[in-house]
Amino acid sequence: MTDLTEERKEPLQDEETVTEDTVTEETAEEEAKETVSEEASEATDDKKDKKKNKADKKVDELKEKIKELEDGRLRQIAEFQNFRNRTEKEKSQMFDLGAKNVIEKILPVVDNFERGLASIPEDEKNSSFAQGMEKIYKQLMTELDNLGVKPIEAKGTEFNPEFHNAVMQVESDEFESGIVAEELQKGYTYHDTVVRHSMVSVVS
Repeated sequence: MTDLTEERKEPLQDEETVTEDTVTEETAEEEAKETVSEEASEATDDKKDKKKNKADKKVDELKEKIKELEDGRLRQIAEFQNFRNRTEKEKSQMFDLGAKNVIEKILPVVDNFERGLASIPEDEKNSSFAQGMEKIYKQLMTELDNLGVKPIEAKGTEFNPEFHNAVMQVESDEFESGIVAEELQKGYTYHDTVVRHSMVSVVS
């Protein structure tokens, strides 16, 4: 009786040993799986980080490119604006130069008109011819004035070399020294630029 019980107990110990070994193997497998899973997760995270870094780098490159293009566009706009301003200025200068040349050629005609009107005898100034010439002269001077052509003040003003050309000095009881005593030829300006200086005599 005692021997049989001992014989039966021995196999049970073997079964317990097998069960413990099996549990140990399963635990090891689970740990291995967890390790592999963690490594795979870390590898995936590394890939994600690399992709994110690559994407961030690409975004930075695109931002830099956009900035360069924007700077280039602003420079082109500034250059075009400068070109347009320069062109407008040159056109204005060319127009003024052309107008000045035309005015210089018209002024002798104005001088002859004035001489002709001044030479008309007093008894003929009311004639239709004299009045017609007077009207044409006034019309011519009005159009010149509309263009910006103005006569320079001379007689009775202080001599100014920017506007007056002194051709002689005279004695005068009427004016002080340095004052224009007489205008020998009328001077004109065009938009504040002297087209022709006034030819004058100045009190010494």
